[in-house]
Amino acid sequence: MQNRKKEQTESLSHLRQELRRLLEDLERSVEVVFGRNALIKGNVYEIARKCGKPSCACTRGQLHKSMVLSWSHQGKTRLKSIPPQRVEEIRRKSQEYLRLRRARTQVTQICKQMLSVIDRIATLRREEP
Repeated sequence: MQNRKKEQTESLSHLRQELRRLLEDLERSVEVVFGRNALIKGNVYEIARKCGKPSCACTRGQLHKSMVLSWSHQGKTRLKSIPPQRVEEIRRKSQEYLRLRRARTQVTQICKQMLSVIDRIATLRREEP
């Protein structure tokens, strides 16, 4: 009986330490959410395409290159051309959006792990009536 209690205490101690570590991970992940920078959904990249004019150089292989923002809206991919003077600004805002989405994913995973640890702690602490 005492061995079981000792094992329970050691196991509870490890679980509590794990819960504290997860809480610290959660705090680090949530820091991104407190940012104040504007966000833009999507990815910035260069696209090369033909314009469709029969006499244009693009019909002979010299494609038009431009920077675009690509994002999904209601299941469809949308593209928007970006003026050269705004490329870096929009890229930075897009990267910030991706950081926020990754942080959200981490928060979800950490919360699931925390619930699992809490359930294991409850199981170990429970005693028969």
